[in-house]
Amino acid sequence: MKTDQPITTQSGRYFLTDRIREVVNFWTTAQSEGLRQPPVQKPVPSGKKIIPLPTQESWSIPPCDLQTAIANRESHRHFSSDVLSLGELAFLLWSTQGVRRVLHEAAVLRTVPSAGCRHPFETYLAVLRVDGLENGIYRYLPLEHSLVFEKAVEKLAGHLTVATRGQSFTGQSAVTFLWTVIPERSEWRYAEASYKVIALDAGHVCQNLYLACEAIGAGTCAIAAYEQTLVDVLLGVDGNDEFCVYIAPVGKVLKNNGI
Repeated sequence: MKTDQPITTQSGRYFLTDRIREVVNFWTTAQSEGLRQPPVQKPVPSGKKIIPLPTQESWSIPPCDLQTAIANRESHRHFSSDVLSLGELAFLLWSTQGVRRVLHEAAVLRTVPSAGCRHPFETYLAVLRVDGLENGIYRYLPLEHSLVFEKAVEKLAGHLTVATRGQSFTGQSAVTFLWTVIPERSEWRYAEASYKVIALDAGHVCQNLYLACEAIGAGTCAIAAYEQTLVDVLLGVDGNDEFCVYIAPVGKVLKNNGI
C-alpha cells in the first residue's frame, strides 16, 4: 500500500537526524500529560497454550569467547537440517529480549539497550525445527521467560518464503525470528522523535542474536526486505498499532557455508 505523500530523500534523511527534537513539544507527550505507560508486554489471550522455557540454570550452552564471537560473526543463508534444542532457543530469546530486572510494572531492564527503557518490540517465532515444539507461530513472553503458541500455519515454510519476497532461506531455517514494534511504547515518551530510536533499538536486538548464535554453532541473516501486509497477516497483527520491522532466520550452520 502506497502512502499519500511520497517520501523524498530529504524527508527520509530528516528522520535519521536529531533535528526532529527541535520541533517536538515534549511538554505535550503522553508521559508529560501523566497518561499511563503502555504495558511492556502484550497480554496473553485466554485459553492460549503457554510453554515455559529452560532457564540459565538448566540450559546447556557452551562458553563462547566474546572476541571470537565478534570476529566470526557473519550472515548465513544456508542452514543444515539439524534441529535446535529448546534450551538453545531459550538462550537466543534471553540474549535478545531477556529481562534482567523489573524496575516497575511499565519498565524493565533487558539484555539489550533501548532508548528511555521503552523496549517497543515483541518477538514472534516461526518454528520449523525446534525440539519439543510443534511447527507454528509463537510469541516470546520475556516477563515469564515463556512462549505462547499463537497458531498453527499450514505450509509455514512456503508462507515465509513468499512473505520475504522469495528469500527461500527464511523457510529453510530451524526458526525464524520476526520482531514487531508497538510504536506507542516509545511514542509515550518521545512522540515524533521515537522513530529514529526505534530503528536503532532494532539493530541492538539483532546484533545480540548474531553473537548468541556463535555460541551454539548457528547462524542468522538479518532481513529488512519483506511484504509488509503478508508478514503482518501471518503474525496476526493489525499493521498499524503493531507491525513487523525486522526478520532473522536462524539455523545450524553448514560447513563451508556460502554467504
